[in-house]
Amino acid sequence: MQSKQFTWQIAWDYQAFRVKFIIGMLILVAILIFIPHFFSHIETREGIELNDWMLNIIPAKDVSVLIFAVLYGMICFLLVRMSKNTIMCLTALWSFIFLCIARIITISLVPLDPPANIVHLSDPCSIFFYHANVITKDLFFSGHTATVFLVALCLERKRDKMIAFTATGIIAVLLLIQHVHYTIDIVAAPIFMWICWYLGKAMAKI
Repeated sequence: MQSKQFTWQIAWDYQAFRVKFIIGMLILVAILIFIPHFFSHIETREGIELNDWMLNIIPAKDVSVLIFAVLYGMICFLLVRMSKNTIMCLTALWSFIFLCIARIITISLVPLDPPANIVHLSDPCSIFFYHANVITKDLFFSGHTATVFLVALCLERKRDKMIAFTATGIIAVLLLIQHVHYTIDIVAAPIFMWICWYLGKAMAKI
């Protein structure tokens, strides 16, 4: 069932929408300020290197360009759809907030060292999250996979969802080829993301 669609002007007249949107944006800004320091911290701690049979049989290659073409392409696709659907926007905002909180918790609780044959990602937007530092231990669970899966969950048109779910599968495979995540990081991402999306959808109800 599709969510009610309001123009931004109409949605802004609802106090509940205004409050949830403004609070959400403030929390998101706070997370973006905090998260580079968090990543710097987890990069200095000792972790465990897993023996991942899947990575052992996949040759490591640099597919950074493809990874970020898919990731940012899907984010832009969602932004276009959200521009005319305020409830979708509110759902995505709060789902992403819960995603960030969930990753902070799981990464804190599951200290992992990166795979042995990791090929570092060349992310053009890393300055916003890592302050230009190379981060390799933000592993469990995969933020890239979760983000694209979030796009698939938030989109409403059947064709859009099919594209986004396909993109989720593609980025999962590319991340394994890049050896920047263990298989468990990628498999767990949709599970955690679905929970975060469910909570975000509940928050978006006005």
